[in-house]
Formats: sequence, structure tokens, C-alpha cells
Amino acid sequence: MLNVDAQLFQRFCDIAYSRAGIKLRDGKEALVSARVAKRLRALHLSSPSEYLAFLEGDASGNEVVSFLDAISTNFTTFFREPDHFKRLEEFVDYRLSQGKKRLRVWCAASSSGEEPYTLAMTLAEMLGDSPVDWRILATDISTKILAMAEAGTYDEPALKDVPRALLSKYFRATDSRRSSNRRWQVTDELRRKVVFKRLNLAKPPYPMPGPLDVVFCRNVMIYFDDPVRQGLFTEVDRLLADDGLVCIGHSESLSGLKTKLSIIEPSVYQPQGTVSPLTTSRAAKRMRR
Repeated sequence: MLNVDAQLFQRFCDIAYSRAGIKLRDGKEALVSARVAKRLRALHLSSPSEYLAFLEGDASGNEVVSFLDAISTNFTTFFREPDHFKRLEEFVDYRLSQGKKRLRVWCAASSSGEEPYTLAMTLAEMLGDSPVDWRILATDISTKILAMAEAGTYDEPALKDVPRALLSKYFRATDSRRSSNRRWQVTDELRRKVVFKRLNLAKPPYPMPGPLDVVFCRNVMIYFDDPVRQGLFTEVDRLLADDGLVCIGHSESLSGLKTKLSIIEPSVYQPQGTVSPLTTSRAAKRMRR
């Protein structure tokens, strides 16, 4: 196995942090060694030090993108942490009852597309042919993974958590073979509702306009330290509608960050002072205790 010594490991860590805010902590040496080995093979280089020199001297920035792609972890599934999609439904129901006709959703770490397409299916089921103008912005730092997400094509095992009714409605088989290797593609109609863009969350301010009604920023803060997390949620505060909804990963917290958000339940937030079914439900639960 390729060995990246402590000094080289630290320099690779410095690049990951300075370019993407990714904090590679102690214990990640084996991961970095394996991912650097892949880049050595791709570039026909002979050693980690030679690759580091190539990476640091890359004026185009293309290899930095490839390096970040290589070290990024892109685990995701359809309908992951499903309670958040129930909260989304409650939020949208309330918005509709208020006569709102526009909905903008940001999926901050879209990975290979499972999360934004789950959001899209959830909204399509709720809104149907209604006149509500809804769109989803899905962002990620990895250009490779964004290309996969935009294509919207998945092996059959990846779709195991998609209800059969939704699978038949929002996916089309790309071949006629009936096997575990069959591939499915998101329908063009649903894909048109999602726009994929590369975005570095460690480099605010972000270029998209607000207000955003819903922000899903799940399972990405675990790679950041507090200064990067603070910059991220300063931007969320700036972009979020006054009565918007924010969901983070169940293993994450906003503890220690300065933000206008108040916790509704673990991993679910709305701006302070928001009155909605979510905050009302939370107050009712407190009274019953």
C-alpha cells in the first residue's frame, strides 16, 4: 500500500482545508494514501511527493478539483433520514394554506443526486399540477459527482428505498433486462425541476439569490470545523426566508454557532419567532411534559 508520511499528509490536509474547508483529522492517513494512489495512477506519477508538487503547481485548478473529488465521501441514499421529508410536507402544506405560490429549495450537499431527487419527488407528489412555481437548487463541490447527479441514472439496488409507486412514476428503465443490474433514470420532467451547480461551501458569500424557503444541509458539517460551519450558517441566515425551514443531519448540531435559527426538534430549525405548525407542535409537546 502507498505510504504518505506525516509531513506529506499534513500538506494534503492543508490543501483540502484551504480550498474546500474539509478538515482531514488524524486517523485519515489511510484514506488519503488510498485516494492519492488513485491520482498517481491516473496521472502516471511515481510518488506522493511528485503528486504534491504537481497539485501545488497546477495553475488551472483542474487537479485541485480532481483531488477534492478523490477525497470526498459521497455516501447517500434515497429517502435518507425520512422524518425530514415529513417535516417538509407539513411545511409546504402550511405554505399552501397561506396562499404562497412560489417555493425555492436548496440542497446544499447534493452528492450523487439521491437527496435532491427525493425532495423533487416529495414536492411533485404534493403539488401535482398546482400553479405553485417550485424549483430545487442542488450544489456540491465535486464536479464528478455532480455530473452523475445531473444524469440521474441509478443501479436498481440504489432504488431499494424508493416506494414502487414512485419508482414507476418518476423513473424509466434504461434497458429491458430484468435483473439486479438493471439501471433506471429519473424522468426528464422531474429532472427539469432540479438545477445542479458546483459550490464551495467554505467560500462565502454564495452567488445564489434569496429568499430560500427550505434548506437541506445534511451530513456535510461533519467535515468542517467551527469557523467554516459559522460561515456556512451566516450565509443560510442571509438567504433563508423569514419563515423558512432548515434540516441538518441527525448527527449534526448548530451548538456554538451564532445563528437566527431556533431548534424545532433535533436537526430541524426555523428562524426565531416563526409561527408555523412545526413550532406550534413543539410548544404543545413541551406543555405535555
